[in-house]
Amino acid sequence: MKLTKFLATIVFALGVTGVAAAQQMQAPPQGDQVDQLDQLLDLDENQQQEIRSLLDEAERQLTPKEQEAQALQARLGDYVGPDFDENAIRQDAARLGDLTGEITAETVLLQSRIEAVFTEEQRQRLDDAIAQQQQQMQDLQDQMQQQEGQPAQPAQ
Repeated sequence: MKLTKFLATIVFALGVTGVAAAQQMQAPPQGDQVDQLDQLLDLDENQQQEIRSLLDEAERQLTPKEQEAQALQARLGDYVGPDFDENAIRQDAARLGDLTGEITAETVLLQSRIEAVFTEEQRQRLDDAIAQQQQQMQDLQDQMQQQEGQPAQPAQ
C-alpha cells in the first residue's frame, strides 16, 4: 500500500508516470508542476522557490541519464538479429539497468525532498487529494469492468 501511495503521489504531484514514461516523454515544464501544487496546497513564495530549485536540480541530473537510457534502449533493439553480439547486449543491458536504478533513486529522492518542503497540513491535503483520485480511478475501473460483463446492446 505504501508503494501505491508513493507512486500515486509522484503521478499526482509531479506528472511523472514512472521511470519508463520518464524515459519516453519530457516532463511538463516545472512552472506547471509548481503551479499545480500551489493551487492544491496554497504554497508560500519560499516553498514555490524551493520546489523550483529542487526540480531544476533534478532535471539537470536526470536528463543526461534519461537520454543515455533511451540511446541504450535503441541500441539494444539494433542488436536483434542472427549475427548478435551477446557480450555487447549484456554490457548495454547492465548499464541500462544501472541507469534505471539511478533514475529511480533520484525520483524517490526528489519526491522526498519536495514533501519535506510541505507543512503537515499540506501533506494531509495532498494525501486526501491522492486518495480521492485513487477512488475515482477505482470507480472508473469498476464501471468499465461492469460494462465489459454486460452483453452488447443491439443497434436500433
